[in-house]
Amino acid sequence: MDDITSAAAEPDRLRLLRVLGPSHVWALGVGIVLVGEYMGWNFSVGKGGMIAGLMACWVAGLLYTCVAMIDSEVTSTVAAAGGQYAQAKHIVGPLMAFNVGLFLVMAYTMLEAANAITVGFLLDTVAGMQGQAGLNQQPFIVLAIMFLAWLNYRGVLATLTFNLVITAVAFLAIVALFVSVQFGASAVPLDFSAITTDPLPYGWVGIVASLHFGLWYYLGMEGTCQAAEEVRSPARSLPYGTMAGIMTLLVAATMTWYICSGLMPWEYLGQAGTPLFDAARVTGSTGLMILLFVGTAFATLASANGCINDASRAWFSMSRDRYLPSWFGAVHPVYRTPYRAIVFLVPIALIFALGAPLDQVVTFSILSGLLGYTFMTFNMVMFRNKWPLGKIKRGYVHPFHPLPTIVLLILCSTAYFAVFLGYGTQLSAMMCFYIIASLWFHFRRYKFVRRGDQFTMPWPKPQGY
Repeated sequence: MDDITSAAAEPDRLRLLRVLGPSHVWALGVGIVLVGEYMGWNFSVGKGGMIAGLMACWVAGLLYTCVAMIDSEVTSTVAAAGGQYAQAKHIVGPLMAFNVGLFLVMAYTMLEAANAITVGFLLDTVAGMQGQAGLNQQPFIVLAIMFLAWLNYRGVLATLTFNLVITAVAFLAIVALFVSVQFGASAVPLDFSAITTDPLPYGWVGIVASLHFGLWYYLGMEGTCQAAEEVRSPARSLPYGTMAGIMTLLVAATMTWYICSGLMPWEYLGQAGTPLFDAARVTGSTGLMILLFVGTAFATLASANGCINDASRAWFSMSRDRYLPSWFGAVHPVYRTPYRAIVFLVPIALIFALGAPLDQVVTFSILSGLLGYTFMTFNMVMFRNKWPLGKIKRGYVHPFHPLPTIVLLILCSTAYFAVFLGYGTQLSAMMCFYIIASLWFHFRRYKFVRRGDQFTMPWPKPQGY
C-alpha cells in the first residue's frame, strides 16, 4: 500500500466531475448543519439556562459568519477538493495541511455518527409512544450509514440533489412549527417566565459554558468548501451558496430556540434527545408531530449524507497528495467518486455510532471543528500577506479584513475554555491524538509526499519570496 512507486496509482488519476451549482452548495452546507437545530444545541440550555442558550446561539452565529466570510474568499480562489486542507497545503505547509485534513475527517465522521445515533433514538421514541418501548436502535443506525454511503458511492450529483430536497423539507418543517405556534395551534401557550424568574441559574459562567454546544447550531457549515472541485463556477457558486447557507441557519437557529424554550421547561430541554420533535408533541397537534418527525429524520439523513461526502473528499485529497497511502486516492471509473475513501470511513463512523454516547460524539466533532477554525485565522492572514489584493484573481473578497479574523480567533479561544469546563479530559485526549498523528506524519509519512505535485494553483511567487 505504501508509495514505493507511482505506477499503480497512475491509472486512478481520473478527475471529479464539475456538475454542481449554488443550490447544491447551499444544500451541502445547510444539509450538514440543520440537524443541529433538531438535536444537540439544547445541551447549551442545560449548561446555562434559557438566556445563556440564546446568547450561545447568536455568539456561535457570529463565529460562523466569520468562518463563512473567510471561507468564501479563500475557497473561491483555491477551488480544489479537500477545502481547508487544500488551502493549508498551498498557503501554510505540509504538516499543517496534514493536521487540517485530519480535523476535517474527524469532525465530519463524528458528526455522521451523531446523526446515526439520533435516527435510532428518534425511532425508539416513536416506538415508545406506540407502547413498544425498548426498540433495538443498532440495526437502524447501521442501515442509515450504509444506505448513505452507497448513495455517495454512486455519484455526487444524485447525492447532493437528494440533500437539496430533504434539507428544504426539514427547514420548512421548522418554519411551519414556528408559524403554527404563533397562530395558536399549540395546546400549550408559549411561556418565557423562566427568563425573568431565573435568567441565569448558573451565573455568568453558564453563558461561557453554553457556547460549547451553541456551536452545534452551525457545525459543519465550512463543509461547502469540500465540493470546490465539483462546482461548475467556483467563483460564483461557492460564495453565494455559503453566505446564503449561513443566513438560512441564523434564521432557523433563532426560531428553534424561541419555539423550544417557550414550550418546554429549560430543565427538560437541556437534556432532551430530539427537542423540536418534543416541542411538536407538546403542542398536541398530530399533524405537527408527523411533520417534525419527518423533519428530524430528514435533517439527520441530510447531515450524515453531507458528512460522508465531505469526510471522503478530505481523505481522498490527502491520499492523492500522498499524505496518506495513495491507494485511497482512487476515483471510480464509472461514477467518478472517491469510492475507496467513502468505503474506508464507513466502519469508523459505525464504531463511534454504536459504541459512544451522543454528547461525547458531539464533543469530539466540535473539538475537531474548533481546531480547524483556529487554523483559518492564521491561514487568512498569511493568504492576504503572501498574495495581496490585486496579486491574484479572487472569486470573492470578504470585507472588513482583518476584523472577522480577529473576532474568530477570540471566539475560538472562548469556545476552548467552554469545552474545558465540562469536557477537559476529552479536550486533552484529542490534543494528544493530533500530536501523535503529527509525529507519525513527520517521521514516517512525509518522505512519500511530493511537494512539487501538490501545488495546483497558477499563482505567482508569494510576496517577499
